[in-house]
Amino acid sequence: MKSPLLGGLTARDFLRRYWQKRPLFVRSALPQFQGVVDARTLSGLAARDDVESRIVERRGRRRETAHGPFSVARSTSLKPNSTILVNGVNHHVAAADALLQRFAFVPQARLDDVMVSYATPGGGVGPHIDRYDVFLLQGPGRRLWRVQGKRYLAHPGDLLYLPPGVRHDGVALDRCFTYSIGFRAPRGTELGAAFLDWLHERGLPQADYRDAGMKPAARPGELPKAMVSFADALLARIRWSRSDVERFVGEYLSEPKPHVVFSPGRGRRACASSIVRLDAKARLLYRGRRFFLNGESFELSGKRAAGLRELADHRLAEGARLARVGLASLISRWQRLGYAHLEKK
Repeated sequence: MKSPLLGGLTARDFLRRYWQKRPLFVRSALPQFQGVVDARTLSGLAARDDVESRIVERRGRRRETAHGPFSVARSTSLKPNSTILVNGVNHHVAAADALLQRFAFVPQARLDDVMVSYATPGGGVGPHIDRYDVFLLQGPGRRLWRVQGKRYLAHPGDLLYLPPGVRHDGVALDRCFTYSIGFRAPRGTELGAAFLDWLHERGLPQADYRDAGMKPAARPGELPKAMVSFADALLARIRWSRSDVERFVGEYLSEPKPHVVFSPGRGRRACASSIVRLDAKARLLYRGRRFFLNGESFELSGKRAAGLRELADHRLAEGARLARVGLASLISRWQRLGYAHLEKK
């Protein structure tokens, strides 16, 4: 289906022609878009210690960055040439989460968050390159983008897609809001270090080096052959399978960021008479029979697995359907932990 959000392209055509290939500017991707937060709401989020925020001020050719939380007074009285940026707004504002889900033609494992920036005239973070894909949706106000020698004047509802590695710079012409829909892209070094930690927690071989019977060193600066052989033999014992990698990747990509906090659920609404909705901060992924929720994994099969896949794909499901296949107790537990919410039909 062709989408105004993608300039009249289908999701398939967009992914084939533009995704990680070249920028795309869409005029009126969301016509008359007026945003989902105002300056006061954004300031309230920036004052919280469970929300990542920063203020960037331009002073001549230099930019100074301060990290939150900030007092409401500071974030609501920005100086000229300043920007406040708040990450993870979709975790706290339902409309921002709904905006993020409009981009779910990309797998949930790749969706990251909605960052909202509010800038005074002249505000911006400066020319930079991101290592991840990003959609930049203009809210109220105007912003001038410079991308690879081209200029784009963004009005409310205009959308700019940028693949990784594209240098860009956006400057506010008015007091304006910009919504950044970002995507997760773990780097190789991060992935490798995290995988070794994961293996270590699950029994990475451990042994203490011993050198009984060692003779006096003729060349004290030389690396001992026995020590190299010890390390070689130990590391050769490390083994993993495709299944291990799959489990690791699922747990790694579903792990909430360190500052994310879940609020325990209240109420005792029955699953069978409710709509089940995942909390905006919860990440539920799956691969075959294995499911990954907030850094943990478990297996289900048959109708239970099918029901949970539906919840993972759409992030909400009919409670009656989930109850019929035997998931009521699991959903009730998630509700108590704050991972899911039971809403009135």
